Amino acid sequence: MKMNEKEIRKKLTLVTQKLMRLDGPENEDELKESGESIGYFKRDFGIKEWDWPQGVGLYGLMNIMKAENSEEYLDFLDQWFSVNMKEGLPSRNINTTTPLLTLMDVNEKSKKPEYEKLLLDWADWLMTCMPRTMEGGFQHVTSANGDRQGVRLNENEMWIDTLFMTVLFLNKMGQKYQRQDWIDEGIHQVLMHIKYLYDTRSGLLYHGWTFRERNNFGGVFWCRGNSWFTLGILDYIEAFQTPLNAGVKKIILDTYRAQTEMLKQLQAEDGLWHTVLDDPSSYEETSGSAAIAAGILKGIRLGILDDSYMICAERAVQGLLENVDQDGTVLNVSGGTGIGMDKEHYKNILTAPMAYGQSLVIVALAEALYYC
Repeated sequence: MKMNEKEIRKKLTLVTQKLMRLDGPENEDELKESGESIGYFKRDFGIKEWDWPQGVGLYGLMNIMKAENSEEYLDFLDQWFSVNMKEGLPSRNINTTTPLLTLMDVNEKSKKPEYEKLLLDWADWLMTCMPRTMEGGFQHVTSANGDRQGVRLNENEMWIDTLFMTVLFLNKMGQKYQRQDWIDEGIHQVLMHIKYLYDTRSGLLYHGWTFRERNNFGGVFWCRGNSWFTLGILDYIEAFQTPLNAGVKKIILDTYRAQTEMLKQLQAEDGLWHTVLDDPSSYEETSGSAAIAAGILKGIRLGILDDSYMICAERAVQGLLENVDQDGTVLNVSGGTGIGMDKEHYKNILTAPMAYGQSLVIVALAEALYYC
């Protein structure tokens, strides 16, 4: 199967343009009725709010600019950050850290003092004020539903999302400002999450771990949760300006290879992955599939995976293209997903257009262009 550059570029443009004008779903009133049980969080919709869905969206725009060596969306990003900072930021937590990953790149161009001040202050806050679990893990504190200044502590819980939402930023800041303490804390967090979330039997990662009950909640292998690792861990390693300790790097990459080997086996016929990875009765989910595809493509490009993964990657890209509507909307994207105690929880999460769905497809298609 040969990837079609013309089709990829056409869909990439559509998805990107849709992301920048994304708003709430047409059936939002209907979704409200079921609320959090199906993943309805009003703040998650659209591109305007400062939280993780939008932060991942901005990350996609920055990635396509890097891939194309372009500054096409820089004004949009600069305006997004300026407006949000002027209007007032929400509470600091794991998820609201996500936009800062892109702000670092924007600030490389804009050199605005207020941007740098925020970046440095937030990194310091992560080190000194971020709630911790036993053994010093970053506690997965999130925004309170309907309260921009409130938080949900999720006491003594670690979630796989944290690596992408927060640890990527802290490591990148450590590299830029040569702060070894920030770099070391990032390494600690990555190893903590592998220690408690990696399943040695399957090679997959659980959604979370609780030190209160000392278990992995429902023990579910959630697609998007796994995809945060597949994609994010390569971005993490790539950010190092001085060599990462060889032993630590080997543990991380061995975990990545074990995970991608199992993901290859669990890929559905149309190229995507099920929202519960090992449950074919669960729906196929596009955002997690896109991040998995991007992570596999990048692994091949960096020589971490061999070429036997190309068939898997090509099938995934084709599956993603088939889930882009005529107006650029990415279809079959699951909503915000808290940790569940069984597979049914994940299978019942709503699907709707989301900024991270748009963004992760952008990242995957941008990565695919390296092979066209």
